[in-house]
Amino acid sequence: MRVFYWVMGLLVVGTFVPSVVYLALYAATGEPACADRARTLWNVTRVFTLLGFNILVWGHVVVGLWSIWFH
Repeated sequence: MRVFYWVMGLLVVGTFVPSVVYLALYAATGEPACADRARTLWNVTRVFTLLGFNILVWGHVVVGLWSIWFH
């Protein structure tokens, strides 16, 4: 699970930080391309976060059911 936490953390932070940078660039310059990139990266960050949460929850459900049935 430690590897999973690190991979998901890197994916979430790796898309969130550029999103904030592009949002700051959009605020500073008003360039619409920066706003589009910030929005896209923010959406990808949300997808990775929800994916990680779902895998975490369902992984615990599967492990719990496995331990109930086979131990």
